[in-house]
Amino acid sequence: MVAGAPRVFISHLSGVAVFDPNGDQVGRVRDVVVMLRVGRRPPRVLGLVVEVVSRRRIFLPMTRVTSLESGQVITTGVLNMRRFEQRAAETLVLGELLDRRVRLVESDEQVTVLDVAMTQLPARRDWEIDKVFVRRGKGGALRRRGEALTVEWSAVTGFSVEEEGQGAANLLATFEQLRPADLANVLHHLSPKRRSEVAAALDDDRLADVLGELPDDDQVEILGKLAEERAADVLEAMDPDDAADLLSELPEDDQERLLTLMQPQDAADMRRLLSYEERTAGGLMTTEPIVLRPDASVADALARVRNKDLTPALAAQVYVCRPPDDTPTGKYLGVVHFQRLLREPPFTLVGSVVDTDLRPLPPDTPLPGVTSYLATYNMLAAPVVDESGSLLGAVTVDDVLDHLLPDDWREVAVAKMPHELTHASEDGGGRA
Repeated sequence: MVAGAPRVFISHLSGVAVFDPNGDQVGRVRDVVVMLRVGRRPPRVLGLVVEVVSRRRIFLPMTRVTSLESGQVITTGVLNMRRFEQRAAETLVLGELLDRRVRLVESDEQVTVLDVAMTQLPARRDWEIDKVFVRRGKGGALRRRGEALTVEWSAVTGFSVEEEGQGAANLLATFEQLRPADLANVLHHLSPKRRSEVAAALDDDRLADVLGELPDDDQVEILGKLAEERAADVLEAMDPDDAADLLSELPEDDQERLLTLMQPQDAADMRRLLSYEERTAGGLMTTEPIVLRPDASVADALARVRNKDLTPALAAQVYVCRPPDDTPTGKYLGVVHFQRLLREPPFTLVGSVVDTDLRPLPPDTPLPGVTSYLATYNMLAAPVVDESGSLLGAVTVDDVLDHLLPDDWREVAVAKMPHELTHASEDGGGRA
């Protein structure tokens, strides 16, 4: 939760300065991007439109906002400088919602939207619109007449995606709560045209998660229909091993073009993964395990493990390295399993409880060797270390299973979709 700012009225963000963690100003907020949802459910806040020094407008995801207080926005420092382009299912709050005429559900009275407020959900980084500030009577925000009041989002009507008729957005709002694998199953059974519309409307992170669950042919088809800059963004948002697998399916010229558009560090990780044989530890690993220095505390480790974006396999253990603590440069010392972290006092240093007995895997270990390793030691993940002792990454059991199952396993629905969802996938189509 953002300290001191449980609720933020969005008009107050207009023109607010955006700073990186070092205190350097990178731009100013020009709008807030939200996704309207089915019925009167509160919209999800996707991010901010920030105007940088060059007057270019870029998109800053809310997941990269660390603080919203004292008239300023603080970011993680990681900004994608590509120009912001509004997508079909996105709505700009300042540009499209304010001054709109809507109706109060209880009285059916028409009111004017003067402002909306967003709040951060407890124990999560997600934000949503929860309040609407409206004025009764005729006229817009500049005409000072009629009572002004603040109501719940659900207390007004006139915003929902059904009323706006947003096609693909309506479909995706219906499927919003689906796991990526289940949404991938729906996408796979749509027509190519509808599949393309839905993929275009998904935000980068959601599309990245879904792509990792699709058959290779669907992945290549969807990526090929995206603008190249957006395709690069989606690849950056994917798990590194899944992105490398997808890139390996493309012609070399297409690979190089997309790698050139990616952020240098992400591109370097991709090139490194592509250099290994596919069915080896190096080819299967992710380059983003949880890496800690030996002087980190158990409390630090548990905080990293709590990250909701981690898969259970990656969260099962942390990897302890001497600095620098980024793959592939840190000197590997050992692992600390999640259960051990739970047994130790929070102030304990991870260097004092590290398991040094478990040998790591060389990157050229073939798939059967990786499988035997995980089975022998009852592990969900295994460290991959080069000849110099540097941690390269980690192989997780889910990626091993991907390569042990038949090639067409993703084409078979693992469970029947509820009737209403199947019906919606045939009738509707947007962005989650």
